Amino acid sequence: MDKQDDRATAEPRDVRAGPHTTAPLSPPPPRSATHDEVYLAVQRSAAFQEVRRRHRRFVVPTTAVFLAWYLAYVLAATAAPGLMAHRVAGALNVAMLAGLGQFASTFLLTWAYARHARLRRDAAALDIRWRTQDLTRGNVR
Repeated sequence: MDKQDDRATAEPRDVRAGPHTTAPLSPPPPRSATHDEVYLAVQRSAAFQEVRRRHRRFVVPTTAVFLAWYLAYVLAATAAPGLMAHRVAGALNVAMLAGLGQFASTFLLTWAYARHARLRRDAAALDIRWRTQDLTRGNVR
């Protein structure tokens, strides 16, 4: 029998997608889990919670220390202008050193965050990502 003769008995097709489409009108086969279910399960998993805990244990104290350092700089500049104007060497005063310290600490914290992420979180997060993609592969949203 020819393929063209077989069309009459074949499953109905979606004509909106074009004449060369072979997508059936029937619903897709049941999946083991939807994307939302997979992501909620991942979020509740011990591995994900460990990655989040490691992130928080670094970010929260580091942010608090940096904000305290920044506020101390701003408060010293406004409340103690005599101290900030004190010359250290030549034209270099305490305010300039503190301002340069702000830049240096920003770069230091960026380096420390990237190092912490690389050493303590990236491998675990990548593993979670691959497992999540395996679980959602083929599922339609």
